Amino acid sequence: MKKSGAALVRFALEQLGIRRTFGIPGVHTTEIYDELDRSESITPTLVAHECGGAFMADAVSRTGAEIGTLLIVPAAGVTHAASGIGEAGIDGIPMLIISGGIHSRTEHRYQLHEMDQHTLLKPITKGTWRVESHRDIIPTLYKAYETANSGEPGPVFVEIPYNISNFLGDVDDLPQWQPPQSEAQPDQSLIEAAAKALAGAKKPGIFAGWGAVDAQPALIELAEHLDAPVATTLQGLSAFPGNHPLHTGMGMGDYAVPAATNAFRHVDCLLAIGTRFSEIPTGSYGITPPDNLIHIDINPEVFSANYPASHTLEGDARTLVPALLEAVKTLKPEAAETGIRDQIATDKAEYRKEWQDHDSGDRVNAERFFTELRQQLADDAIVVADDGNHTFLVAELMPILGARNYMSPSDFNAMGYCIPGVIGAGLANPDRQVVGIVGDGALLMTGMELVTAVRQQLGVVVFVFNDGELSQIAQAQQIPYNQKTCTVLGEVDYEAFARAFGVEYVAMNGNEEVTDAIRAALAKSAEGRPVLVNVRIDYSKPTRFTRGVVKTNLGRMATRDKVRIVGRALWRKVRP
Repeated sequence: MKKSGAALVRFALEQLGIRRTFGIPGVHTTEIYDELDRSESITPTLVAHECGGAFMADAVSRTGAEIGTLLIVPAAGVTHAASGIGEAGIDGIPMLIISGGIHSRTEHRYQLHEMDQHTLLKPITKGTWRVESHRDIIPTLYKAYETANSGEPGPVFVEIPYNISNFLGDVDDLPQWQPPQSEAQPDQSLIEAAAKALAGAKKPGIFAGWGAVDAQPALIELAEHLDAPVATTLQGLSAFPGNHPLHTGMGMGDYAVPAATNAFRHVDCLLAIGTRFSEIPTGSYGITPPDNLIHIDINPEVFSANYPASHTLEGDARTLVPALLEAVKTLKPEAAETGIRDQIATDKAEYRKEWQDHDSGDRVNAERFFTELRQQLADDAIVVADDGNHTFLVAELMPILGARNYMSPSDFNAMGYCIPGVIGAGLANPDRQVVGIVGDGALLMTGMELVTAVRQQLGVVVFVFNDGELSQIAQAQQIPYNQKTCTVLGEVDYEAFARAFGVEYVAMNGNEEVTDAIRAALAKSAEGRPVLVNVRIDYSKPTRFTRGVVKTNLGRMATRDKVRIVGRALWRKVRP
């Protein structure tokens, strides 16, 4: 039979259960867009910029609704989207990227958008394919989808030349999608050895990353049976309920909140699930795990990469954590009682009081804001943060209550994630509250995507933490240099900004306005209108993370370098 390549793309995506694509049409993809526009199950979604589209697709995948899918033009569309693709690639998030391609049956050189896209994307994708014929389209998209979701997930890229997508070609059949067979079961002897180490520990602890997010019920039961404190990575904040009495917070060293620092100080066996022990969640590698380190991960390359593991279990946490739980209960039928919960509760209460007692002047106190936001949000609300000082305020002060209810850029750490992320999460979960916390610097990067939220009639709320600086870096500059270079943004009229896009606007100028401003914003969003809330945040109190990382990195320096940095800071305080 004869089919256009675009029709074959539509068929394959419908088979795979794709419900939405993100991108901007171009001459290389117009036929595909036309086909998808006629699909009963797929909605092609226009974005303001392909970078925003990639962040939206990433967020769709992180919520677990489906695989986020991009449909973009070649060359410029790919380079624009590269930040979002890189974020998904480094963080282990599945994404399907479909790009147009130059004419593949011509001898002409220097075609529009001609470039080697595959070499560019190789470091940040799991695989790339260039379709050579109409017969290749359906099996290639199926293969790409399977690759994106198997093992450690990640983005995949398929280039379809426009002479194949736009015109008719021969195909033999339209094969139905057949999901791959389930993965092999784990080695029971390895599970039993790890369980023996956990059951025999006097003070076990658990460190949960994004890879543990879908194993939450078994993880909770395991933590409760062991009476073990649970810390998470930044990306894994939703892997364990923030209101659980064994939850301690993000991280476990001196850069973590006191509940985590104290609970993990003398841990003699650490179970790490779905984490790579990367720089951010370890506070710039500022932790010292015990010799008895059990590491579960779907990617064996992470084992002993930064810290030596005594036991390794390769596989999906959804399978391994329940298996480990049963093995532990067999060895240790009675649940432990360590008294750690009282200590955690006391430490958390004291840390919140420390924030409450901080004088924020005429600005908004972060603890006051997050306590009120948590009270007014539904338990299943999705919280999206950007990269910046506010990210660690969320980690320290905002309990996340359900699996996949939090997302932010992590190891790739691209600013500008939040507003597109809120849109992607909202479109994938239209019946849930979705709110974003974004710094003013990150807002300036992708804030134009608010027009996409308006076009989609999406009731999301974005709280912009406005202090006029790139505060995370500005604080890091202030300590050693006593000055700020290229981190002062200046004033922005956010009310005019919101009005320009047709977005509802709410001001939050001080603590006395927090409750009413949040209530008003959520009410407006419930009517299907995006809302921008201008939060005049007080950043004068550094987070534990910022102080801890500075201390850790300063401690590693040679004496000569320490003297130079400290001396320069002191001199500039005397003679600015």
